[in-house]
This record gives sequence, structure tokens and C-alpha cells, in this order.
Amino acid sequence: MIRIILLLLFLSFPLQGCYSQNQREIAGQGQTTAQTETADPYTWDFGQVKEGELLKHDFVLKNESEKTLTIRDVNTSCGCTVSKVNKKIILPEESTAIEVQFNSRGYFGAAKQFVYVHTDSLDKPIIKFTIKAEVIKSK
Repeated sequence: MIRIILLLLFLSFPLQGCYSQNQREIAGQGQTTAQTETADPYTWDFGQVKEGELLKHDFVLKNESEKTLTIRDVNTSCGCTVSKVNKKIILPEESTAIEVQFNSRGYFGAAKQFVYVHTDSLDKPIIKFTIKAEVIKSK
């Protein structure tokens, strides 16, 4: 019996990471609200949202080096968050959008997810973007 309980606890750890962790666009409705809390270009706070909303934000990644920057891979901290890069090769002083979507279904309370952009840069091989939201129960 103890083995079964330990096995269930062990198997639930990946779910805990997924569930424990202001321009706001609600999918299909085109509504937007500007973020006002922080000026950090690597963080976006959607503010208070209803559970079940699909939230979207585009981060801007600018190549401020003198060399061409290549994006090798992009991954997220949870399956509830997906991302897409518009351009994988960025010339010096050029930018690209990192499109991020967060599905708040199944969340309640503070939610924080991460997007990791892996590059060929020796100075900054991994760039981390953060999205946050306060998810409230939908009625």
C-alpha cells in the first residue's frame, strides 16, 4: 500500500510543476488590455483572468550583438504554454517576435510559466521569458 502511495506521489510531481507555476488578448475575441505593472521586456503579466481563457502575448527578441544570432530551439515549462518564433536567423540590430499562448484551463490562483529560447550566442545561450497571471474561477 505504501509503495502505491509513493508511486502516485512520484507520478504527480510533473503535474505540480505545470499547475504551480498587461497586453491581454482573449482568443477569438481580439480584446486587449495594456500591461502597466512592469517595464521588463522579458516578463509579461496578464493580470487577473478567468479560468479557461486562452491568453496570447508577443515578446520581442532583438539581436543587440554585432554577429548574426541563430535561434536553435524554443521550449516552455509546461504543456499549457506554447510558443512560436517568426524568424530563426536574426541579423545584428534586427528583431523577431516570440509568440506565446497560455491556456489557463485547470488553473486557479497565481500562475507563472517560462519560455526558453536557445541561441548560438556564447554570452547568452538561453534567454528566459516569463508570463504571469492571476487565474480566477469562471462562473
